[in-house]
Amino acid sequence: MSLIAETAVSGTAYHFDMLFSYAVPDEMSGKIKEGCRVLVPFGRGNKKRIAVVLRLINGDISALKCIDVQIDDEPIISKELIELVFYLNENTFCSYYDAVKTMIPPAYNVVMSGDILKNSINDSTIKMIKLSEDYINSPEKFKITPKQKNVADFLYEYGNLSEKETAYLCGVTVSVIRRMCENGIAESFENEVYREIYIDDVEKRRISDIILSPEQNGVFEKVKENILNNKASCFLLCGVTGSGKTLIFEKLIYETVSIGRKAILLIPEISLTPQILQRFRSLFGEKIAVLHSGLTAGQRYDEHKRIKKGLADIVIGTRSAVFAPVDNIGLIIMDEEGERSYKSDRSPRYNTVDIAIQRCKYHNAVLLLASATPSVESYYRAERGIYNLVELKNRYNNSALPEVKIVDMNEERQNGNRTGFSHILSAEIRKNIQNNEQTILLLNRRGYHSVMSCVECFQPVYCPNCTVPMTYHKVNNKLMCHYCGHVADMPEVCDKCGSKRFRMMGSGTQRLEEELNMFFPDAKILRMDADTTFSRHSYEKNFKDFADGKYDIMLGTQMIGKGLDFPNVTLVGVLSVDNSLYSGDFRSYERTFSLITQAVGRGGRAEKKSRAYIQTFMPDHYLINLASNQDYLGFYNEEIQNRKNMLYPPVCDLCIIGISGHDEKKVEDAGRCIINIIGEKLKNWTYKTPVIVTGPFKCSHLRINGKFRHRIILKCKNTKEIRDFVADVIKQSAKLKELSKISVYADMNGDMGV
Repeated sequence: MSLIAETAVSGTAYHFDMLFSYAVPDEMSGKIKEGCRVLVPFGRGNKKRIAVVLRLINGDISALKCIDVQIDDEPIISKELIELVFYLNENTFCSYYDAVKTMIPPAYNVVMSGDILKNSINDSTIKMIKLSEDYINSPEKFKITPKQKNVADFLYEYGNLSEKETAYLCGVTVSVIRRMCENGIAESFENEVYREIYIDDVEKRRISDIILSPEQNGVFEKVKENILNNKASCFLLCGVTGSGKTLIFEKLIYETVSIGRKAILLIPEISLTPQILQRFRSLFGEKIAVLHSGLTAGQRYDEHKRIKKGLADIVIGTRSAVFAPVDNIGLIIMDEEGERSYKSDRSPRYNTVDIAIQRCKYHNAVLLLASATPSVESYYRAERGIYNLVELKNRYNNSALPEVKIVDMNEERQNGNRTGFSHILSAEIRKNIQNNEQTILLLNRRGYHSVMSCVECFQPVYCPNCTVPMTYHKVNNKLMCHYCGHVADMPEVCDKCGSKRFRMMGSGTQRLEEELNMFFPDAKILRMDADTTFSRHSYEKNFKDFADGKYDIMLGTQMIGKGLDFPNVTLVGVLSVDNSLYSGDFRSYERTFSLITQAVGRGGRAEKKSRAYIQTFMPDHYLINLASNQDYLGFYNEEIQNRKNMLYPPVCDLCIIGISGHDEKKVEDAGRCIINIIGEKLKNWTYKTPVIVTGPFKCSHLRINGKFRHRIILKCKNTKEIRDFVADVIKQSAKLKELSKISVYADMNGDMGV
């Protein structure tokens, strides 16, 4: 019996993916480990592919190909993460290698350098200098200049230093030091360093400075007890905006680290990272590692290494940080847990909370989900006792919630106001400027005009790749598609009727910024949207400038609506959310309620009284009124009843089968083929849990990035039997000739595909 490596091979499609077995050569048998990468021959042509060893077993190797090269001396993923690879494969319908890829930084992509395989990003090193053993033992044997003697005496006293530091501190050139190395007086060597993630200097804080209110302390003590007792558990912290949830996070993380365990803090948006990172660096110093897509490839690689080597006790990051190679986890916190950015929309299509639960079970750790507006699914689980519900019903330091008013924009239009600002909001903005107080304005639509349409036939100007109207951007005088990124010049004639007359409709952030400059010419205005925050440090700089009072007004999309804390903000305007109520997804009400509630909560973070104005053409809509009152429980009770009536999560699970391709007819045919497969399989369905099938139907935006998109929806219960059923449907459909150029995937509890 010989050693066999069961591997996840790169480049394999889900429908033929499996663990591929290879014989381990004798010279590798004592070195190879589960979690290491290898180079293997694959397929009939024996093309070289990267693979990751997931299991090592003993068996007959007579019919197996051999591993060519072992790439890593040590595993790139731990045994715990290998278990998660199998979990992702079963639960998200992804290939084994796709699961591995989502856990490691892009720098682990292997490239050929001559005959050697190496990572696409190298370790960052610095050249160090030390005295040679020969010189230390017998300095009299060496002929040495006065400058070299000065350097030698310095190194003798202080030990190892970088080449540049040594030259600077000794007042010599680098060439002096290099000649010392050539003559055997000194030696140079490479020392690994980590690429720095720069943040502004922060004033140090002490954990004893954090004083919790009795209500906060009650929550803290309940969660702390489970951390200290190594009890795997999940808490849902539902707290009004401004209730001081972050203070509880800080105290809990301190308790976790103080007993020798590690903590992960997950946040939904990169835009929140600078403020959060500054807060935690001020308390915990260099014990913190950061993981998010805004870092350079080298920075992500180095942060991953720091975590893996145990040099960081706390990891802060966005969705993918849930896979951080942390050992001995005691606490995972998901802030703003209801945000849809925690759900991956690419393979593997995982939900972050599911991964966090698995990791907490493995480590006997505590998962703390927190939000002023929890997802309906999470509150439902808390209501049923699956999660432990803890609440904060009061703001920290008893600061008052903003006084909220709903503004009927129908009346504004009837009175001749065609701008994006009601008369009362304009007056309040002017008052804030006069009082040197700041204003936040939320409009969840970037660009200048949202739609450009023909005057004669009313058809919008559509993106050629998507069935989506293009948005006009005044900065470059272009039309842009916010789905695929296509950019076009302004049209001269209508494609449908040939008219040369067009009109602009709707307002985006660019248009409203222009109006603000016109109404308030002396105001300093900061616009925050995808067009102004594409550079790596733009979030950090812009938010810092706003916090420092360099701007009077911040106008932006949803990136400014949550998690930010600016004490001088006393006025919030929600300019338009009506369209988001009817986005075509059953979660549209939940997202809209959350956006309004969280945006309104940006005001009144200090002693100053604040107010908020919600502009809408539907002033009587129950959701807008509940959001204005910060009434989450009232919203939940309405929404859960709707979900029960319509059979939507959390009362059942939804499995979306997505079908896409460049040929619309073939996509339609594929949908019918898959429905037939499902129908045949359900004839023999013997399990108790029912399956309701709807579709295939066209997505609201039928074509995106050149591909037509249809969906089939299964209302079911997420059990192993259902997952096996869905996996078999996908694999069977891939064998059909009619689906040869069609993409098919499955997504459990994902979006319905608008």
